[in-house]
Amino acid sequence: MRPFLQSEVYIYDMVKIKRNSDFKNVYRYGKSISNQYIVMYYLENNLGINRVGFSVSKKVGKSVIRNRYKRLLYENFRLLDRDLFKGYDIIFIARNKIVEADFYMVGNAMRRLLTKSSLYMVNK
Repeated sequence: MRPFLQSEVYIYDMVKIKRNSDFKNVYRYGKSISNQYIVMYYLENNLGINRVGFSVSKKVGKSVIRNRYKRLLYENFRLLDRDLFKGYDIIFIARNKIVEADFYMVGNAMRRLLTKSSLYMVNK
């Protein structure tokens, strides 16, 4: 009788930036790039992993709207994270115009910012 072989399941564990001091550090010493939907700050962290933070202002909408766009940003980053260079703190700030965007528009905007910042490995 052969042992049961379980298929490999990739569990994604994103490390989020949560402390205010970490956010302030990236804002103060990091570089920024923006487009019509998102502002991105990034700073090298020398940890060998990427840490990410998301910020959506109350100007964007009430909590249901803000949380929806945080989830869109999170999911798009999750899909792109494999193709990024490691060792950076990255913060995405949603602009008011993000309410006009859908999932794919947010993903394309995020990909353009990461490519422009040279964090995205276009040719692996």
